[in-house]
Amino acid sequence: MAKRIAVVVSQGQSASPAKRQLEEDIISALLFEQGLDLVIIPHLYDLKPDGTGMLALNGIMGNMIVLSWLYERGARWTLDRFGIRGKEGLTLIKSEDDEEEDEDAEEASANGDNKERVIDTQDLPNRRIYCLDLRIHDKAQIYIDEVKRIARENALPLVGLSGLGMSGLASPEQAARFVTPTNNTALPMMGEHTSAPGSIVAETKSFAEPLRIAEDGTRRWYPVIDYSRCTNCMECIDFCLFGVYGVDKVETILVEQPDNCRKGCPACSRVCPENAIIFPQHKTPTIAGADVVAGSLKIDLSLLFGAPETGETAEQAAVRERDEQLLLAGRQAVGTAVGLPKRQEHKSGEAKDELDSLIDALDELDV
Repeated sequence: MAKRIAVVVSQGQSASPAKRQLEEDIISALLFEQGLDLVIIPHLYDLKPDGTGMLALNGIMGNMIVLSWLYERGARWTLDRFGIRGKEGLTLIKSEDDEEEDEDAEEASANGDNKERVIDTQDLPNRRIYCLDLRIHDKAQIYIDEVKRIARENALPLVGLSGLGMSGLASPEQAARFVTPTNNTALPMMGEHTSAPGSIVAETKSFAEPLRIAEDGTRRWYPVIDYSRCTNCMECIDFCLFGVYGVDKVETILVEQPDNCRKGCPACSRVCPENAIIFPQHKTPTIAGADVVAGSLKIDLSLLFGAPETGETAEQAAVRERDEQLLLAGRQAVGTAVGLPKRQEHKSGEAKDELDSLIDALDELDV
């Protein structure tokens, strides 16, 4: 029996006809593909932690493909924030910028990086999560072909899962009961099928209707942490004065109170030395999850995390944004007196090498 794979389509926040048409074209084409279980959810970033959408995603046990209007990193670490984890599945759909960053990443890897990242201490489930960015192309066929390619890549015999019917998602009957519980415990006889309002319509001879999740809610704003970059330095918890960050039982940084975050404020992402903090809805690609190389020279030179239109550095922009939010909350501005990064304190007084001197010289230029 071939392994099934769940395909999750995260709908856009806007009512754009073009976006809706792209989503529906993808869904319609994939309905007829063997081995796929389709789940349509509201925008991934806006899902409530205890809502039906997140419960449905947590019910997916096997590999999954997630198509969303977010950068790959933004989607992956938004899922991670809600405990939906797995190894990164590689996709062939890349923007031109992503391809350039892949080359930078290879160069950075070749140069060596002995820092311990949080992800190195995590035991990830033995499954893959593929995140596809719907903003890269406006043609549905590109995404359809990539989903089919990934499905073929994952088409392996089931091991130890006989009797479940699906490796990725629960059976149609199980999913229907999950979304719309019933006291009826009788199982359908072989060949019969059932359905429930607002849930999967059981498989027919040709295809199964997707599971469509409807969830009321408003747009949210909170950071997500890329643990493949995070070194647990705690600079974000020192800098944020709104109680957004906390630590878990093993003293690992986490977003503890996401709704304490001040809407539109990305200040903590600007001071993160590893570019590990993502605000998926921010207009600046590097803050929203574009796949830039952590700590790379490219970021220092272009001031991508600063505010070039005002001539501010990233640190200056972060301080200004934090002070603005403190004042809006009726609190006192603190300027540079509180919580600025201490990333240089651990360095010894050893002489700088040529690269250090070059960076210092470039920092002094008003570019």
